Amino acid sequence: MTLLAFLDHAAVFVFALTGALVASRAQLDVVGFVFIACLTAVGGGTLRDVMLDRAVFWVAAPQFIALAAAAAVLVFFTAHLLESRLRAIEWLDACALAVAVPAGVGVALGLGQHFGIVLIMGVATGCFGGLMRDVVCNEVPLVLKQGELYVTAAFAGAGAALVSLALGANQDVALMACAAMTFALRAGSLAFGWRLPVYRGRPPRR
Repeated sequence: MTLLAFLDHAAVFVFALTGALVASRAQLDVVGFVFIACLTAVGGGTLRDVMLDRAVFWVAAPQFIALAAAAAVLVFFTAHLLESRLRAIEWLDACALAVAVPAGVGVALGLGQHFGIVLIMGVATGCFGGLMRDVVCNEVPLVLKQGELYVTAAFAGAGAALVSLALGANQDVALMACAAMTFALRAGSLAFGWRLPVYRGRPPRR
């Protein structure tokens, strides 16, 4: 299995776990678990493939849907064992982001896309599945939580891959640098409260 194929499988599985955990917070049935897990798992990659005009990855390889469904069923029977499902969602989501962003970057690089498109595809692959999950389940999207490093982490990770390539690294090393940067920033936001400044409204001057 190539590194890119591993990243795609890992992103689908871990994002599916987060989707199923969100479904557990919404107290859905097992079909709801599978639906939300699959939506989360393939949402970002589907958007990436449609924008890049390539075969949608899970249509070409339906085992991705089976993998997401298996993750959903696993969570359906084990979610009650977790002390804090919200905390588990946040950390699993951080891990999923760290594999989905390099997966998106790798696909765009393989198609010879411009560096700006590579950045966008990395962010889209990493962020949109979780955004769809949270919107459908009426949760505050993790992507939009005030000041948290989420989209920023994805963007910086994709940028780290491009910088690594510019410095002469091969693509696999660049994708690993992308994963490391993405996870480090997202984990720092969760563990140490790293934040971006947010807009604060002020009364108009007289």
